[in-house]
Amino acid sequence: MTAKLRHIAISVPELKPAAEFYKKTFGLEEVNYVETPYGDGLSLTDGVINLTLLKFHTDDAAGDERGKDFHGIHHMGFIVDDLEKYSDAVKKNGGQFHRELKGGGGVDFERKFRDPNGVVFDISHKGWIGIKE
Repeated sequence: MTAKLRHIAISVPELKPAAEFYKKTFGLEEVNYVETPYGDGLSLTDGVINLTLLKFHTDDAAGDERGKDFHGIHHMGFIVDDLEKYSDAVKKNGGQFHRELKGGGGVDFERKFRDPNGVVFDISHKGWIGIKE
């Protein structure tokens, strides 16, 4: 298996209106809603890609220098078959480890990195809700 883009996360000011836009406009299906101490997330899918809308509670929870009030594409995610192999490849090719979300509380497992330009992305061997490998 090669890595496949399967997740896009967008930080929004309000989850429900944003979700309604994507559901009504593009026919996406709502597949998950989670509230965490860091922020709330609402996941939509077309069956192939997971689109997660995020509303962070604090600047620190947003996990980058843009803070909780940034609205737009926050990060993307790739599903991989070998987490360590791809982690090594990211570093070998100029990327840097950013942080790791262990999962639980409705949050998918994600290992976060920054590419050489500082763009945040995830790799996951488990995938995201609503996607088909």
